[in-house]
Amino acid sequence: EEAIFLRKKITLLRAFSLLIGSMVGSGIFISPKGVLKNSGSVGFSLVVWFSCGLLSMFGALCYAELGTRITKSGGHYIYILETLGPLPSFLFLWAEFFAIRPANSAVVSLAFGRYMLEPFFAPCAAPVPAVKLVSLLGYYMVLTLNSWSVTWSARLQTALSVVKLLALALIIVPGMMLLAQGHTENFQDAFDRQSLVLDKLPLAFYAGMFAYSGWFQTSFVREELVKPERNIPLAVIVSVITVIVGYMLTNVSYYTVLGTEDVLASPAVAVSFVQRAFKSLISVVPVLVALSCFGTMNGGIFTFSRTLFVASREGQWPPLFSMIHIRRHTPLPAVMLMFPLVTAMVCIGDIYHLLNFFSFSRWLFIGLATLGLIVHRHRHPELHSPFKVPLFVPVSFTIICLFTVAMSFYSDPVNISIGCTIVLSGFPVYYLIIHRQILLPFFSTLSDYLTHKLQLLLEVVQQEIKTY
Repeated sequence: EEAIFLRKKITLLRAFSLLIGSMVGSGIFISPKGVLKNSGSVGFSLVVWFSCGLLSMFGALCYAELGTRITKSGGHYIYILETLGPLPSFLFLWAEFFAIRPANSAVVSLAFGRYMLEPFFAPCAAPVPAVKLVSLLGYYMVLTLNSWSVTWSARLQTALSVVKLLALALIIVPGMMLLAQGHTENFQDAFDRQSLVLDKLPLAFYAGMFAYSGWFQTSFVREELVKPERNIPLAVIVSVITVIVGYMLTNVSYYTVLGTEDVLASPAVAVSFVQRAFKSLISVVPVLVALSCFGTMNGGIFTFSRTLFVASREGQWPPLFSMIHIRRHTPLPAVMLMFPLVTAMVCIGDIYHLLNFFSFSRWLFIGLATLGLIVHRHRHPELHSPFKVPLFVPVSFTIICLFTVAMSFYSDPVNISIGCTIVLSGFPVYYLIIHRQILLPFFSTLSDYLTHKLQLLLEVVQQEIKTY
C-alpha cells in the first residue's frame, strides 16, 4: 500500500551516536596492547594514539566533503566508483566482503565474548570455546535486530553510545585521580629509544587506527540521513574530537595504574585496570565494555549492508541484495549475507592476527578514496560543495595511508601477503563477469532463478523511489 524505499530516519543525534558507537568499541579496550607492543614505550605509544586521532580527523574531513559532493550511500565503495572507476571499486567490494568486513566483525565479536565472560572466570582466562560461542550469539542478536527494524537499530546505537562513554569515564576518572596524587612512576623514561623498532610502527598504527575506525560510517548511510549537507560535517567533527580526548585520557589512565609489563601481559586491558584500581567495579566494567563492543557490531552491520545494497544497485553485485523487505523497510538480504563468513572467522580466528590481516586492505582503499577526492576536484572544478577542506588534508592523508600500507609488508609479510592476494583475486572475477561478461550468461540464469526463489522466501522487492 505504500512505496518501498529506505526512509530518512537518521537525525543528527543518531548520526553522532552512529559515529561514537562505531569508534568507541573493542579497539580502545584491546588495541593498547598492540600499540605498546609495536611502538616500544609508553611515550611513543601515546604519540601513536594522538597521531592516529589526528589522521582520523583528516580522513573524516575528507569523507565529509565526499559526502556532500557524492549524494549516494555506500561509503568507500561509491566514492571509489564515482572518482576512480569500476575496477578499483569492485576490488574494494571483493576485499571488503571476503576479508575486511568479516575479519573486523570477528575481532569485535571475539572482544565482546571475552569481556562478557571475564567476570565469571576471573582471575582465570575464559575458555576459548565459550568465548567463541558467546561471540557468535552476540553477533546473531545484532544481525536479527538489523533485519527487523532500522528505527530500533538506530535507537539501540544511541543508547549504547551513552554506555560507551560511561565505560570510558569509569576508566578515566580513577586514573586521573591517581595521577593527580603523584603516581607518575610508570611514565619515567617514557621515550626509551632502545625499544623503538621502526619497521614495527605500521603495526602500531594499524592497532591505533582500528580503535578509531568508524569515523567514516555516516558515508555508508548518506541517503538515510536527515539534512546530510549540514549533519555529516557537524557529526564528524564533534564525534572525532570527543573520541580523541577520550582515548588519550583512557591511555594515560591505563599507564598510570598498569606498567608496560602488565599491559603487554593482559588479554583484556580494561579488566586488568579495574582489578588494580577499582575492585568494587570488577564485575561492572567488563559488562560495559562488552556492551560497547555490541554497539560496534550493530554499527558495522548497519553500514556494511548499505555497501552491498548500493553495489547491487550499481550492477556489481547480485540483484537480490538491492532489495528491501516489504514491511520492515530494511535491506534484509544485504544484512544477512555476512552471516557465514563472520561465523567461520570467529571459529578459527585470533584477534591480533585478524587485526593485521584486514588492516592492509582497509587502509589501502581508504587511501584510494581520498585520492579520489583530489581527482574529483580536478575533474569537476565547477561543482559547488557546501563543505570543503584545504587540499593539503586529502594529500597528506592519502600519502600517509599508502606509505603505511607499503611499510606493513616489512612488518608482517605473511598476513599482508594474504590480504594482498585476496584483493588481486578479484581481477579475474571482474574481467570474466563484469568487464567482458564472458561468464555472465551462465551466472545470470542461475542468479535469476535463485533471486526469484529467495525474493518469495524473504518477502523483498526492489526500491521504488530514488533517495539520491
